[in-house]
Amino acid sequence: MIFDSQRITVADGVALNVAVGGSGSPIVLLHGFPQTHLMWRHVAADLAADHTVICPDLRGYGDSDKPADPDGTAYSKRTMAADIVALAAALGYDRFALAGHDRGALVAIRAGLDHPGAVTHLASLDVLPTLDMWDVMRGTSAAVGFHLFLMAQPPGLPEQMISASADAFFGHFLDVWTRDPGAIPSEVRAAYLKASREAVPSIVADYRASAGIDVEHDRADREAGSILRMPVTVLQQDWGAMLGFDAAALWRVWAPELEHHTVTAGHFMAEEAPAEVVKALRSLLSRSK
Repeated sequence: MIFDSQRITVADGVALNVAVGGSGSPIVLLHGFPQTHLMWRHVAADLAADHTVICPDLRGYGDSDKPADPDGTAYSKRTMAADIVALAAALGYDRFALAGHDRGALVAIRAGLDHPGAVTHLASLDVLPTLDMWDVMRGTSAAVGFHLFLMAQPPGLPEQMISASADAFFGHFLDVWTRDPGAIPSEVRAAYLKASREAVPSIVADYRASAGIDVEHDRADREAGSILRMPVTVLQQDWGAMLGFDAAALWRVWAPELEHHTVTAGHFMAEEAPAEVVKALRSLLSRSK
């Protein structure tokens, strides 16, 4: 399957790099950290047999634009979700299914809450909603999320520290979050590292937003009783004894139409277990809206 790469301006002059392939009902796939749209290469090729598959680099990542963030809103998930709705509309789709991994899943969740008329189905791969993520990061379990606390700090120090050893920093997560090192070939790993080292300020801004304005938006939705009204599938790796909480129960507060599955893979499940991910996404897309 051939994917066409293009740049599409979504808002305020920000252009997203996007690969589009296939035909049929649309599904947008959003990548996580520290990756680009390349993480979907296996899943996208399968889905493109009968769907139009849209794989952008999020703003601040890959070959998409990386605007400055003077007021802390440029990388809020609300802003990034609006990017995706505008991107789909520019491609001719007012309604679309949406799947996200890691950071992309947070964008997908916000799109589902802010734009329920646009998102027909929603899948989240290996992440908790922002508000719940911070609530469970306590004690020794917080050690696995040290990067969350580092990048939540005020501008300056995080960017300097990460830039000083960018390949080691980003490479650490590619190494320790996978159970199958061969799932990310050397050329793909090199592409992820290059893209990340060139995007340190915007990646930090994305994470900083998750400790600030994104929490505010999630809390306002929680207090208002806002929920994801479309069919939702959550895929989670088997976190084992370190979990210490019921992820499905946390998710069900946000998503009454929830299917929650454990995948036999590490964090990068779309690359480690693409067949399982495809099966779950196809099942999601078959559910009534």
